[in-house]
Amino acid sequence: MIHPNPSWTRIEIAKEAMNFSAAHFTIFSAASRENLHGHNFRVACEVTAPLGDDDLCFDYAILKRKLKALCDRFDEKLLLPSQSPHLRVIVTDSEIQAHYANEVLRFLPRDVLLVPVANITVEGLSRHLLALLRADSEIAALELRALIVKVSSGSGQWGVAQWSI
Repeated sequence: MIHPNPSWTRIEIAKEAMNFSAAHFTIFSAASRENLHGHNFRVACEVTAPLGDDDLCFDYAILKRKLKALCDRFDEKLLLPSQSPHLRVIVTDSEIQAHYANEVLRFLPRDVLLVPVANITVEGLSRHLLALLRADSEIAALELRALIVKVSSGSGQWGVAQWSI
């Protein structure tokens, strides 16, 4: 039961299983991009919610399960931005073509995940994962005051996206 005048608590979740290995390249401009490379990305989140009389805010196994499922979706994929002004992606049954400047990069569809962002960066990925969590009906049903998603591509480097009421 939630107390009528709740105190708020923050839960931080950063489990070993919340990670994915993915390839990408950052696009800097119409004429400059990184070479294709990969990272072992880590994902963490923080939620602020009311603390109930039982000293429990909600069953945060729900959030752990959702984050793990998102990581699994991104794992062992080449991530391509579908909203980049500098990259044109063409999808066919047999291949995905990424047209950049004078280059055409070809990939098997099973290896690619198109992400609705302008660039594959930790900032863009954290914002996208936050949007996916907020759109989830089980997460939306929780009484949350704030939700923060963090994505790391290496030690000491995090992209952070936050939603709060």
